[in-house]
Amino acid sequence: MTCPSCRLRKGRRDCPALGQRICTICCGTKRLVEIQCPVTCSHLVAAREHPPAIVKRQQEQDLAALLPTIGHLTERQHQLFFLFHSLIARHKPEGFGQLIDDDVAQAAGAVAATIETAARGVVYEHTPASVPAQRLAREITTMLAQARNQGSKLYDGEIAIALRAVERGAKEAHDRPAEEGAYLSLMSRLLRVGATQPPPDDQTDKGGSSLIVP
Repeated sequence: MTCPSCRLRKGRRDCPALGQRICTICCGTKRLVEIQCPVTCSHLVAAREHPPAIVKRQQEQDLAALLPTIGHLTERQHQLFFLFHSLIARHKPEGFGQLIDDDVAQAAGAVAATIETAARGVVYEHTPASVPAQRLAREITTMLAQARNQGSKLYDGEIAIALRAVERGAKEAHDRPAEEGAYLSLMSRLLRVGATQPPPDDQTDKGGSSLIVP
């Protein structure tokens, strides 16, 4: 039976999400990315418990690279940092454009600067230079407004600190001689790892969260 995902290789693993047998390559590369695996999937459980050595090394390298950027953040600021990156990961530039690290740095820096300026009693909207960054900045601002309208407790000081961390991480990656999306690639890998982690056993709603993930 041919794998229903790639339609190239022979299906060898039972996939509970698709209800068919898929090839090992599609199972390994599309898991929780294109295929929404249930938490009971035996292949997903095995991958969590015993990740390949090369994947584990990449995770360790990514975390080491990110630590200087987020090591000083409090727990709430840490949550905001990843909240912003969840939004960035879903952001779709118009046309055939593609976000690069510099766009992310510009957008995060502009929104942070606007918040910091308002804290000094001056209402002024800082605008990024690039058009993709302008659109991303508007989306970040809209997301924060929506979260507050839904009752989330978000404090300007913490938002600005988390955004400056995003700006710093993206800018430092952009300044290094590497691909223009090195930072975005790193964060994409870390967000994917976070998505594969099972929730804690005691993760229950005890009065509601102060953060809203859109």
